[in-house]
Amino acid sequence: MIIENLVGTYNIVGSNQDETDNTYKGTLTLSLDSNKRIIAKWFINNEQEQIGTGFFKNNILVINFSYQSDDDYTHKGVVVYHCISDTILDGF
Repeated sequence: MIIENLVGTYNIVGSNQDETDNTYKGTLTLSLDSNKRIIAKWFINNEQEQIGTGFFKNNILVINFSYQSDDDYTHKGVVVYHCISDTILDGF
């Protein structure tokens, strides 16, 4: 798989690592900047936007992301996706 194949919008379903049973749904839109770096935008539960940048190698996509909570605190993290196919990403 090549990096250009990742460009597009994906439906997402997931849960956070905070040991609760809370799940979320949304979309992940991936694009490329002029240097072929990944630009990621998540829109979760129709209310929260998260943004990030990342890289792709050996069918692994790594994205550093951040978002602001309701109390204006900036949360940061990393998500890792295994690219199973052009349309399926499995991540944590």
